[in-house]
Amino acid sequence: MLKKWRHGPPRCHAGVAPFEHRSGTSVRGKTQVSHQARKRLKSLFHLGAMSAIRMKGELQDYYQRKVSEGKNKMLVLNAIRNKLIHRIYAVVKRGEKYDEKYLSPLA
Repeated sequence: MLKKWRHGPPRCHAGVAPFEHRSGTSVRGKTQVSHQARKRLKSLFHLGAMSAIRMKGELQDYYQRKVSEGKNKMLVLNAIRNKLIHRIYAVVKRGEKYDEKYLSPLA
């Protein structure tokens, strides 16, 4: 199944991919996440993100930093859900356990 995902994990299915309201050349309003997402998957990632911002760690620090910069809380929570999806995808793709201290060989 991972071979089908050429450009990374399917964020739209989990309801974290933002979409603009477009009509021709005009863009109206704020971006919104897809309402056609798999509701159970979206709720599981939401609960995971809520747990991540309550526990001490880099995701809590990220959340607090972005909120203090004036970002919308739900926007930051959506970004954390996206980060969780990318981490899970990377772990499954590599077939290794999650390592907090992992550094990419490209870095």
